[in-house]
Amino acid sequence: MHLSVCCIILRSTRLYIWKRLFVVRRMADLSLNLNSAAKNHIVPAKCDKGRYGVSIPLTRIQALIGERMLKSKQNKPCFYIESKGDVTELMHSRHKLGKSLGLKITSNAFFIRALALAAGEYPIMIGVPDGPLGDNIRVASHVNVSFAVNAPQGLVVPVIRDADKKTLAEIAGLEKSLTDNARSNKLTLEDMEGETIALSNLGAYGTDSFIGIVPPPASTILAVGNVVETVVPEDGRPTLRKMTSLTLAVDHRVTNPACAAEFLKRIKELLESPLELI
Repeated sequence: MHLSVCCIILRSTRLYIWKRLFVVRRMADLSLNLNSAAKNHIVPAKCDKGRYGVSIPLTRIQALIGERMLKSKQNKPCFYIESKGDVTELMHSRHKLGKSLGLKITSNAFFIRALALAAGEYPIMIGVPDGPLGDNIRVASHVNVSFAVNAPQGLVVPVIRDADKKTLAEIAGLEKSLTDNARSNKLTLEDMEGETIALSNLGAYGTDSFIGIVPPPASTILAVGNVVETVVPEDGRPTLRKMTSLTLAVDHRVTNPACAAEFLKRIKELLESPLELI
């Protein structure tokens, strides 16, 4: 009886310590992020919050995006699957890899690379319905990954072509240049054409998870959420790991949930082994 009581007390004490550790670590990370943002003068694109009782005209790009997204929702019967990915090693190795390669590598570059490699192994994910009745599936010849950028003029979606054939360093360089051009309104039409699979990442805004809308030229989009430190069991003990939400939206006319689940599992495996992405 006394032994059982002692075990319960010991477990409660361990749980309390882990919770306190989690809170302290999260506060430290928040402080680090805020200090880093202030140091680097990071200014996010402004959000038009609107005003009561007024009519707000859409910009040309806002109207175009709205039209494309409406068309997609009306014509694509999508299903959605979500999983948690462990990106602890990725986040730990990102800065070291950046130093060794001589450039800054964002977490988004890893997600683009993982998505592209997985699509290369599962080409059906870059297929689209084809034919007069949509009774064929045309698989694209290239893995062209588009990624959403919140620019001052609105949401824009540049494309990294043949991303499965590029190294992580090449993707990181292209992502930076395309993002810079997007935020300075210097993207060309060619920069935004040819997407065959899409990525949207709202982790920088503290969003835990969300569901993306598949763009009209594609059949699959991966939505990535915030990286959150989470206590998970490992070998029977609580362990603090960096986890992120990975959500797929997929056109059901192209593939089924079982195949998409295998595809998502492969993305997770690549993210959990960042050295495979170099």
